Amino acid sequence: MNTKMTKPNIVVLTGAGISAESGIKTFRDNDGLWENHRIEEVATPEAFHANPDLVYRFYNARRTQLQQASVKPNAGHKALSKLEAHIGKNLLLVTQNVDDLHERGGSQNVVHMHGELKSARCGDSGKRFEWLDDFDGTTACPCCGRNTLRPDIVWFGEMPMHMDSIYDALAMADIFISIGTSGNVYPAAGFVQVAKEAGAFTIEANLAFGATNALFDESRQGLATEVVPKLVDDLIAQFN
Repeated sequence: MNTKMTKPNIVVLTGAGISAESGIKTFRDNDGLWENHRIEEVATPEAFHANPDLVYRFYNARRTQLQQASVKPNAGHKALSKLEAHIGKNLLLVTQNVDDLHERGGSQNVVHMHGELKSARCGDSGKRFEWLDDFDGTTACPCCGRNTLRPDIVWFGEMPMHMDSIYDALAMADIFISIGTSGNVYPAAGFVQVAKEAGAFTIEANLAFGATNALFDESRQGLATEVVPKLVDDLIAQFN
């Protein structure tokens, strides 16, 4: 795109591809596993009911991994923070990732539609709490005192978070950007269609074309650490 505009409304959707270069394994590797576990074993309400100890251990390990010194935001995360610095609240960053690398990279207007690793949720009230340590079925919930805590993760079969605010932003978007996503997981895979119908210019930045590539006005292929900074610089150059 080459039309000058002043602080456009931009919605950015990010997936596992932007965090892979920071040492976070993608949610579903090519072998269909997530950290050597079948998705059905660790990422469904049925799995939690059938084997809660395994599910607690799995997310405790992911939380520990996320806090290792070697896991840091990369150039892709930092570039999106740079974009936000230029247009402020006109940018909504929607991530499917459960890590906090966007925030650590400097982004502030971030919504996690699939939950967060460094958080726990009361299974009864739905209240969420920042949580950095391990917890399990014997841990008392801060809001009710009972053993109701669960990982603050949206599992398959559950409704993603912040959907109303996401769709409101998509309806007003001038630009929609999808970064590091496969285009296979709904409802996120449908965001490009919603944005396009609202008149947004749509951009895909991915290691390979995603399943919804045909819906994008522009596509850029490559590593997030290379493609995203260049994309952000090109966008900023278009702003007055």
